[in-house]
This record gives sequence, structure tokens and C-alpha cells, in this order.
Amino acid sequence: MGQLVWGKRPVYLVCSTILFIFLSFGLHAIIEQWYLNTRLADHQTILWYTYFGGQCALPPVVSYGLLVLGLVAGPLIGRVWWRWVYPHTN
Repeated sequence: MGQLVWGKRPVYLVCSTILFIFLSFGLHAIIEQWYLNTRLADHQTILWYTYFGGQCALPPVVSYGLLVLGLVAGPLIGRVWWRWVYPHTN
């Protein structure tokens, strides 16, 4: 039993990191949609940035910051969730 749970933990942390990366992409889309709607409502021009193989209205520091947030939050929150799901292990 101990070996099986020990092998699950790295997989669990990787899966939680992937989940939070996807959530950061969703948050990016929501923020960008809000930004575009605000700029268009005020009849302001939109500056487009080219990175990630496409164009984005958000500055690169915001996009990369959200990605880093997902990469950092995934393992941290995964550890908390691990303790909730498997309270008998470290």
C-alpha cells in the first residue's frame, strides 16, 4: 500500500500543475476579453503583441505572469489537496 501511494503523489502533483496551467489559460482568456471589450467600448486602439505563435492584446508580462502563476500554484495547491485526499500519508 505504501509504495502504491508513494507512486501516486508525483502523478497527482503533475496533474494538478497541468490543471492550473489550463485554468491560467482560461483566466487569460477572460481577462483579455474584458480588456478588448473595455477598449472597444471607449473607441480606443488596441495594441497587439505577437508571442506564443499568435497575437494577443495583453502585454507579454501579463501573459507570462499568468502562466507562471499556474506553474507555481499547481504544485502548491496540489500538495494541500494531497493531504485532504490522502490524510494518512505525508
